[in-house]
Amino acid sequence: MQGKKIYQEKLFSNFQLSDRIPKENFYRRLLEVLDLDYLYELTKEYYGTSGQKSIDPVVFFKLCLVGYLENIISDRKLIAHCSMRLDILYYLGYDIDEELPWHSTISRTRQLFPECVFEEVFTRVFMLCLDKGMVSGHTQAIDSAPVKANASMDSLELKVPEEDLETHLSKVRVQSYRDRQVENKATKKQQIITATTQELSAIQSRNKKWAKEQDQRPGAGNKGSRYTSNKTHYSPTDPDARISVKPGKARKLNYMSQLSVDTAHHVISDIKAYHADKKDNQYLKDITIRVQRRLRTSGVLLENIVADTGYSSGENYAFLEAQSLKSYIPPHGTYKGGPTDFIYVKEKDHYICPKGKIIPFKKVFLDYRTKTKKKEYRGSSKICKGCPIASQCLGKTAKEKKFSVTYYREEYERNITRVNSKQGRYMKRKRQSTVEPVFGTLKEYMGLRKVNTLGIKQANKVMHLAAIAYNLKKYLKFITKTTKSGARSLALIIFKIKSLFGNDSLILSGTNFRIQ
Repeated sequence: MQGKKIYQEKLFSNFQLSDRIPKENFYRRLLEVLDLDYLYELTKEYYGTSGQKSIDPVVFFKLCLVGYLENIISDRKLIAHCSMRLDILYYLGYDIDEELPWHSTISRTRQLFPECVFEEVFTRVFMLCLDKGMVSGHTQAIDSAPVKANASMDSLELKVPEEDLETHLSKVRVQSYRDRQVENKATKKQQIITATTQELSAIQSRNKKWAKEQDQRPGAGNKGSRYTSNKTHYSPTDPDARISVKPGKARKLNYMSQLSVDTAHHVISDIKAYHADKKDNQYLKDITIRVQRRLRTSGVLLENIVADTGYSSGENYAFLEAQSLKSYIPPHGTYKGGPTDFIYVKEKDHYICPKGKIIPFKKVFLDYRTKTKKKEYRGSSKICKGCPIASQCLGKTAKEKKFSVTYYREEYERNITRVNSKQGRYMKRKRQSTVEPVFGTLKEYMGLRKVNTLGIKQANKVMHLAAIAYNLKKYLKFITKTTKSGARSLALIIFKIKSLFGNDSLILSGTNFRIQ
């Protein structure tokens, strides 16, 4: 017989969330393993002693984690999503008839807590993974990726000389109505130009265009976008964001996310937001120090640092050796240990040219262009005079052989030897299969495709939350797999014993058993 369901609301009902959430549910298991009660003491000093009660700090962090676990970067959408999910309500400690916090409360609380609170939560989750044997510690793979800032290229303003900020700005272009509505969050220092005269002359034509077309700011489709530079432009919306570009991509305002991953089970060991206008190798020292400190606290020894060519520099090689760390970082293709066919004599610190003449060391100097230390080697005009290969070796105008080599030549050579070894080739494959997929997961599935806050401090909090969510997901998957594999092993042992002694000879009591 055909059935027909008729819905009628009950005045009274007996309903418990705990009865409706399966025991294998992700958020139920997360609630069992993650204790955040220490946040009450950790955040106590950031609240007053009177007034209206704010959001529970534990609830705040749980809401943030849910956002990144569910790949939701909007606070407003996060609250709407949580209110529709029974398992998330159970995890947050809310009943179905309780109203969740207002979405703006999340933003205000995120700004209230300093970066150290978010880093402390990250460290404690990392310790959970370490205690379960998920972290080996000896090898860390480092990489970076740009994360889009919460600002548009259309918001760019032109930096001006320090003498007269407002007068110069009015000469460059007339402010439009939209410009007057935007609050300029940049400090005076961030608005002062740092470009050279040559760089300034390159934007002269674009300034004329701006005077006519106020709303045609430099962006992906603008022909003038090639002139945009962090030396000549800034964003009043988010002054900490920097213009950066990847080959084949349009220029965007980004932050740089620097990530360190343990190679054992791909657990994130460190993450931080940096300005996107510097090279990766300028951040390696800071990353290494932080990772070392975190691992040393846990009694784990760091031995190897694996990274791509972007982190290559003589200063970094020397720093890692001073820390008793082995670097597996391929050098730039431009690196040369000296001129072609010249032989270096380490004991006397000089080179021998193809004709057997000595080119001695002269001085150490700082390259003004690359800001790196170099050693200069120069021969005399006497030894080069009458040389049969002088025209090819010296060129048209030089009278003596002169060249410079990086001050860290020996560190470069030791690193190259490691990179080209069998272990180095293994480390390269390990890095590619470790840190790159982690970044892909964070950006595509863990809400790190864009920073929904303003300022580098807030961006750093966002990146830590995404990393915490990632490590927690890894942790739950690992302990579930370990439990199942342990149960299978026990079942296999029992099966073999039964096969040998018979079913009646085995007495089970909980997880213990004995043979009669």
